[in-house]
Amino acid sequence: MTVPDPTRDRPVFGIAVAAELAGTGPQNLRAYERAGLVRPARTEGGTRRYSQDDVDRLRRVSELMDAGLNLAGVAMVLDLQDQNRKLRGRLEQRRRDD
Repeated sequence: MTVPDPTRDRPVFGIAVAAELAGTGPQNLRAYERAGLVRPARTEGGTRRYSQDDVDRLRRVSELMDAGLNLAGVAMVLDLQDQNRKLRGRLEQRRRDD
């Protein structure tokens, strides 16, 4: 079992750094946000801040787009993957409780 890293969801990257880490441009990050594929945190002044988890998700979005999916297809795949991850976590918890 892997131990969760509590810093992975800490929003520390600005949009330019997050875009560079994800291998895409800031305009794509804005488009992905509009499509609901990523939800960066905001500072009090409204500046976007991305976490490592966000950057990983952005990389996955880019992979799926490169594979030929459109934004709607990417949203469906990510939603299914998120559901699958939650169900696996619940199953793992039940196995530990038994």
